[in-house]
Amino acid sequence: MADAQDRFTQGMATRRSVLGERYVAAAVANTDPFTEDFQTLITESAWGTVWSRDTISKRERSMLTIALLAALGHHDEVAMHIRATRNTGASMSDIKEALLHVAIYAGVPAANHAFKIAKATYAEMQDDQAD
Repeated sequence: MADAQDRFTQGMATRRSVLGERYVAAAVANTDPFTEDFQTLITESAWGTVWSRDTISKRERSMLTIALLAALGHHDEVAMHIRATRNTGASMSDIKEALLHVAIYAGVPAANHAFKIAKATYAEMQDDQAD
């Protein structure tokens, strides 16, 4: 089992590969004594342990993550992970399928709102590419 420093190092590498250098740099820059332990926890656990596993692809993890976040109503995180699909390989069609599952298994209102967020986020991403 990797030690905490190894998990943190791997977690930062995975986090950057999924969310992008700019997003992670901003999160790190905004870390203060109050949020430092939380940032360490998510870097080691979410990114260094779960997202770094090689049992399923980052594309599949992306789809699962977006579906779970949508089902739980974590709207800001849905948008963040939609933006991350640029790096994970999950297509718009993949995300549509994941959100259709949300409609059936977590409820139409959750999926409806997630579709709105996804549509707006994809439009922003397209605008960013045009700049």
